[in-house]
Amino acid sequence: MKIYYSPKCLQYSQPGHPEAPSRVRTTYEYLEEKGYSFHEPEPCSEDDILKAHSSELFESVKNESFFDFDTPVFKGIYDIARLSAGSAIDAAMHCLDNGEKAFSLMRPPGHHATKNNLGGFCYFNSIAIACLKTQEKVEKVAVVDFDCHHGNGTEDIFLGKDNLLYLSLHQSPLYPGTGQKSMGNSINYPLSASTTPDEFLSVLENGVKEVAKFGPDLLAVSAGFDSYRLDPITNLTLELETYREVGRMLAALGKPTFSVLEGGYSKDLPECIYQYLQGLEE
Repeated sequence: MKIYYSPKCLQYSQPGHPEAPSRVRTTYEYLEEKGYSFHEPEPCSEDDILKAHSSELFESVKNESFFDFDTPVFKGIYDIARLSAGSAIDAAMHCLDNGEKAFSLMRPPGHHATKNNLGGFCYFNSIAIACLKTQEKVEKVAVVDFDCHHGNGTEDIFLGKDNLLYLSLHQSPLYPGTGQKSMGNSINYPLSASTTPDEFLSVLENGVKEVAKFGPDLLAVSAGFDSYRLDPITNLTLELETYREVGRMLAALGKPTFSVLEGGYSKDLPECIYQYLQGLEE
């Protein structure tokens, strides 16, 4: 497993904001203790960002000329968001070129950033940028998103593109309020807060079958761990071992696979991610 990480992603924060540097820093420290090694990513280019986003959104982030209560302006956020997207690209290209799974352990997350708008702690949509970049090498790409929140940004960017598939399991009702039904190339599974781990895995099993039917050349994973039972901002009930099984089920597709960190705000995030990575490699 190749993990991309840069301490530069820890260089912004806001007091009381759940998307804090500690979530990635503690995960880095935990995985290092487990014997994982890390590789410094490269920032993506302006052209890479514009594959997924409008020039208006790009300029607003670059110039720090936007306002969003949950997604604040930070000095230097353009460069950090560009590095996070570049890390996703590096992970994607590595798994295609070397046949080894890869994980981007970076912030900010990305799956709420639509073509025209940022939001939900997300500035640029890293996984969408990476998937569109890989189409220089492969034809069909599928994204599986198991973050507790629907990835409205990825759906918005992918919708109507037949060579891309978006699959999401997410709590509903919950921010951003989208993903209530499937449409076109987006398959959505809205789940009640009372959904058990076994029920979640059963739904994922059905989703994985849909991905297999699509037959992607590359599997991309929006890996969000706010579906964990102790997450402070959501209400799903997944256990640590659930993420290991999620990893196993995705690995069973037998596709080149890279994952990008999205949400996850509990103190157990490092262990959640570790279990997922272990499942991917079994």
